[in-house]
Formats: sequence, C-alpha cells, structure tokens
Amino acid sequence: MATPLKRSALTLLAAALAGSALFSSVAQAEGKISIAQQFGIGYLILDVVRDQQLIEKHGKAQGLNIEVDWNSISGATAMNEALLTGSLDVVSAGVPPMLTVWDRTKGKQNVKAIAALGSMPNYLLTNNPNIKTLKDFSDKDRIAVPAAGVGFQSRTLQIETARLFGDAQYKKFDDISVSLPHPDATAALIAGGSEINSHFSSPPFQYQALQNPNVHKVLSSYDVLGGQATFNVLYTTEKFHDENPKTYKAFYDALAEAEKIIKADKPAAAKAYIRVEQSKLPLALVEQIVNDPEIDFTVVPQRTFIYAEKLQELGVLKNKAGSWKDYFFEEAHGGAGS
Repeated sequence: MATPLKRSALTLLAAALAGSALFSSVAQAEGKISIAQQFGIGYLILDVVRDQQLIEKHGKAQGLNIEVDWNSISGATAMNEALLTGSLDVVSAGVPPMLTVWDRTKGKQNVKAIAALGSMPNYLLTNNPNIKTLKDFSDKDRIAVPAAGVGFQSRTLQIETARLFGDAQYKKFDDISVSLPHPDATAALIAGGSEINSHFSSPPFQYQALQNPNVHKVLSSYDVLGGQATFNVLYTTEKFHDENPKTYKAFYDALAEAEKIIKADKPAAAKAYIRVEQSKLPLALVEQIVNDPEIDFTVVPQRTFIYAEKLQELGVLKNKAGSWKDYFFEEAHGGAGS
C-alpha cells in the first residue's frame, strides 16, 4: 500500500508524464504540413515550392525538419470539407470559395487566407458568333463552369450580372450554367455541336480554346474587377496557424521565395510546372502563359476586397469585412494588398 508521500510522488510523476505527453503532441504537430492544390498554371507558386523543396529549406533554417504531404483535389467543396474535418492543414481555391468558408467559420474554426497564389484573368468564352456581350446570352445557351452557382467563375459572373441587371437578378445566368471540369468544357467548346456553347474558363485552358478560330472572348474577370486581381488563394484554420508557428512561417517564407524564383527565371518556372504537374502541354505554351503581362505570380492579394464587399451586399456572405486584412492572417498584412 502506497504511503501519502509515495502517492504524492506518484501523482507528481503522472502529472509530469501527462505534461510531457501533451508537449510531445504539440511538438509532433510542429514539423508536419499537409497541403492540397487543384490543377492548372494558377498553382505555379506551389509547384515551384514543391520542386525546390522550399518548405523543408525554410524549416531547416529554424532548426526544424518539416514533413510535407502534397495532395491534389478538384473542387473547392471537397477542399473545404477536408480542411474542416482536419484531414488537411492547408487548401487552395478561388477567392469567393475562401470567403464563403471564412464567413461560415467566423467565431468557430476561424478560417483565413494565408497568401495569394497570383493574379490572372479568367475568360468567358463562346463559340456562338451571335454573342458579343453578356446581354446576348439567352435561355438556349449553356455556360460551363467548374462549380455552378458557387465557384470563382460563377461568383464573378453573378457580380457582373448584378451590375448590368440589378442586385435582384444576380443569379440570372445560374439557370444556364452547367458544372463541368475545365478540360471537358474546353473540349466541348472547341468541338462544337453540343449544348455547351460557352465556358467561363481559366489558364491554361482559355489559351488552348482561343487557338480555335470559332471561339472568342466575351468577358474577362479583370473587366468585372477593374484590373489585375487574385484568382486563387491558400487558406487554413486558426488552430493550425496558432499551434504551428515555425511550420507556418516556413511555409509562408517558401511561398515568398517561390514568387521571387518565378520572376527571376520564367522559363525555368515553366519547366518546373511541366515537371511537377507531369503536364503534356507544350513548353512554348506554358512559357507564353507565364510571360503573359496580364498574369502576376505574387503572394500579395489584389482586389480580393471587391468580392468581400459585393458578395456581402448580395447576401451571399453574412459577415461584413472591414478590409482584406480581416480574412487574411497577419503574416500577409505587410504587403500592399487589397
């Protein structure tokens, strides 16, 4: 039978072991990061980070060996589910889907953006020669988008529709929008003859489609947003951000270095994209995209607040952001974002 002194000693030992286990658990969390990206040239910064092992490099600069788990997922809905269930630490999607999960988790998981992945236009394309502007679309037309009604392309279309037809009509073109992956939509647009005669596309697919003489551009997302604007962003939960400061810093620093690498040597960046994505696109086409003056591979957010304002005005978002800094973690606040 244990004496009171022995019981006290055992209690202290148990507490110490419990504390050690807790510390060990936290320590194990530091040094691991799981990241998911979608497909396309919009993720070039991540491709360079992966190709050059920049997260591992910046982790070692802090005395930390970081284990990186890379994943590929199509669609913002699947991304958000994986993030909120804890299956992934960092996910990527367009600005509107990120704002949606920021809005819904405010006061709970508090999801916020880490950094932008670059500014690039998305084109609304058609093979219908009678369509010159958005007002020329009819009930007979069909617009392919990756996620009808909720994705980047649909939300951008809704904002422009509200401007042209009034806020009450912002969903006017949802009825003729069809969810279809970019590769399938591009093939349908080029081939012609199907009900899909239009496609709100993105790089590199819009470049491929415009090589066909029967396809023309109706609208650019830059037209809607008033200039160069962020397409995709990376985001995570407050829990991951706060509990993994060294890992988070290494990741952010890796993204910033990847931006510099791309801008310093765009041909090399194009090769990295083909290498990491195992892309079958011609190198010349990838280089053309990377060198397009409309595109800026930067971690600094550009014109994201337009989405936050307009989607809140339309009732898509419940919470009103005071500025872009409300939905980006503080590490991103140093740049001239918007």
